[in-house]
Amino acid sequence: MKKEELAKFIDHTILKPEASEEQIRKVCEEALKYRFASVCINPCHVSLVASLLKGSSVKVCTVIGFPLGANSSKIKAFETSEAIKEGAEEVDMVINIGKLKDGCYDYVKEDIKAVVEAAKGKALTKVIIETCLLTDEEKVTACKLAKEAGADFVKTSTGFSSGGATEADIKLMRQTVGEEMGVKASGGVRSYEEAVKMIRAGATRIGASASVAICEGGEANTKY
Repeated sequence: MKKEELAKFIDHTILKPEASEEQIRKVCEEALKYRFASVCINPCHVSLVASLLKGSSVKVCTVIGFPLGANSSKIKAFETSEAIKEGAEEVDMVINIGKLKDGCYDYVKEDIKAVVEAAKGKALTKVIIETCLLTDEEKVTACKLAKEAGADFVKTSTGFSSGGATEADIKLMRQTVGEEMGVKASGGVRSYEEAVKMIRAGATRIGASASVAICEGGEANTKY
């Protein structure tokens, strides 16, 4: 796969709490140069990134209820609406992991749905299920709930927990949601080989901070 083709799969990501405006600007410059799918940033940077990417094909992506997913559904919906007003075109929301593990499936579905409805017709919705904290059965359930709630994507990880994307998880998620939903591999994807492996397993997006190294065929030790 050529780097130009691979770049279209990548959400160029900088979610570190210490990220400076200079670093945000650099990430946007890289995204415009390589034509990544999006730049993924924390909500406070949305308006800046929207202005820097204006008129380009690179989308503005932000995170909702990040990284724990433990906010109330109303807060997640409000956060989504505010981010969209400021220019977000894609939102990656974290499910309530504790509620899922407690078997409160209606709660989890409605939580996702609150964000989906706030974003409907305005932004793509990606649902982070934090695979490293779930059993395979829970991963399947989370994916089914995201699909039922009308989300556009399911996503493996925040990159801030105990593990990131695995080939096995991508295959399981793709098998569960079918072909109509997107699957995003995020967390720990740092090389060209790893990215291609995820795509072959069924990923349609890659979330990475090592995006430039990935496209250049190298490897970086960065972590988002």
